[in-house]
Amino acid sequence: MIKSQLSMFNLPNLFTAANLICGVFSILLSLHGRIDLAPYPIFLGAVFDFFDGFLARLLKQQGELGKQLDSLADMITFGLAPGIMMLVLLTYSVQYFDNPAIFQIVPENFQFKLIYFSWFEQMIHWGSFSMIPSVGLWITFLSMFRLAKFNIDTRQSDQFIGLNTPANTIFFTSFPLLMFADFPQGSWQNGLITQLIHPYILVPIIVVMSLLLISEIPLFALKFKHFKWKGNQIRFIFLITCSLIIPTCLVWSIPIIVILYILLSLIGNIIKKRVKHEI
Repeated sequence: MIKSQLSMFNLPNLFTAANLICGVFSILLSLHGRIDLAPYPIFLGAVFDFFDGFLARLLKQQGELGKQLDSLADMITFGLAPGIMMLVLLTYSVQYFDNPAIFQIVPENFQFKLIYFSWFEQMIHWGSFSMIPSVGLWITFLSMFRLAKFNIDTRQSDQFIGLNTPANTIFFTSFPLLMFADFPQGSWQNGLITQLIHPYILVPIIVVMSLLLISEIPLFALKFKHFKWKGNQIRFIFLITCSLIIPTCLVWSIPIIVILYILLSLIGNIIKKRVKHEI
């Protein structure tokens, strides 16, 4: 009995727990109004999420318990945390576009504490805008179904069916990061991010990306059975392109890479269908 209990706390499971704790810290930062800092615990959680599986395979400690713990941790870090982050961001967005004079998108003056979870207090004032921030929780809602589906879907051993939750979450962390990036005043970057966080633009983005979580679209996984070009073309093209995009686009590379990942997967699917049709 004691040995069985101790086995729960093996190294891979502790890394999974660390992933969950990172998600909790991100949520606390978002609720405190500090979505400028909230993405960083998520990035650290993604590192722990990668290494828990790696260590489980390396130490041959894979099991059903680890699989369930991984999903529970992912639900917090890549389901609830980004949902809360977008809820707070949309809370800001609605207030900003309702009365632009009360805010400035300038890193040193941009204080989300001014709207410290005032969503419920402002519902009557916003009128038709009142429920817009809750759209952020679409990410959380559909992430739950995505993670449950992944656990029982045998088709996802070497590919993903639908967008995986870490990629979706990383995509949304780019919004607060871009808002607080040190772009020159009046630059196209500031103008673009201001437009992207408009409720009528951000809401459709959230809905579409959330629906991709539960879609039946096959997306490639970065799992190499071998390192030959044939059979890994899409993966190599993706990695090479990423190595060029990251130093060139910096923080803009985050959403670009996620979009590139989706587009390359769609292109790969079309090529596979044509090859099968020719055969």
